[in-house]
Amino acid sequence: MKNYEILIIEDEKKMSMFIQMELDHEGYVTDVEYNGRDGLKKIQNGNYNLVLLDIMLPELNGIEVCRRVRQFSKVPIIMITAKDDVTDKVMGLDIGADDYLTKPFAIEELLARIRVIRRNNVEKSGNHEYKVNNLIMNTKTHEVIRGGKFIELTKKEYDLLEFLLKNKNVVLTRDKLIEKIWGYDYFSDTNVVSVFIRYLRSKIDDGFDDKLITTVRGVGYVIKGDK
Repeated sequence: MKNYEILIIEDEKKMSMFIQMELDHEGYVTDVEYNGRDGLKKIQNGNYNLVLLDIMLPELNGIEVCRRVRQFSKVPIIMITAKDDVTDKVMGLDIGADDYLTKPFAIEELLARIRVIRRNNVEKSGNHEYKVNNLIMNTKTHEVIRGGKFIELTKKEYDLLEFLLKNKNVVLTRDKLIEKIWGYDYFSDTNVVSVFIRYLRSKIDDGFDDKLITTVRGVGYVIKGDK
C-alpha cells in the first residue's frame, strides 16, 4: 500500500479522526480537510489516489465538490452521507462518484470498498482501449467515439459500457452487472440495469444501423464483435 494517498473531506472532526486513524493503521497515507472549499483546493493541488467525500459540508457541499472535481480529474471518489436518501445517492453517482457509504458504517466495509476501487483501477491500467466495429473507448482519456463522433456518458453509463466491452461476446446477467457496476445495495432493484441499458443504447446505438448492445431474453446483455 506504499504511497496510496487518501484525502478525507469530513467536517465532523471525531469522525474524520477515526477514519484517518484506521486508514493510517492499514498503511494508507492520509490527509484531512474539514470543509468543501479547502478540500477542492487540496484535490486541485494534490495527487491523491482516492477521496472520501462527505455530502453535508460547510462552504461547498460534497455534491458540488464532486461535480467540480469531475471537470478536471478522474480521481476515485467515495461519497459519505448521514442521509439514507436514494436521491442523494443517485445524484452523487450520476455526477461521477464511484461509490457511497451511509453513516453509520463499519470501518471494515469502508476498507472493502477501497480495496474494490484499487483492484478495478489495476484492472483498467492493463488495457487502455476497447474497439468494437466503429466504436472506440479509451480508458486513459475516458473518451468514447463512434463513427468519428464523441459520445458523452455519465459515470455509470461509462462503467456499464466498459464492462460490456471488456466481456465482449459474453452474455452478462443482470445480477452480474449490478454486482460489478452498482454493488450489492442495488440487488433489490434489478430494473436499474434495464433503465441504464436504455440510456446507453440511446447514446451509442441510436442513429446506427448495426446495434452493438444485444438483449438475450431471460438472461442478460452482450456486445458482440470480432476478436
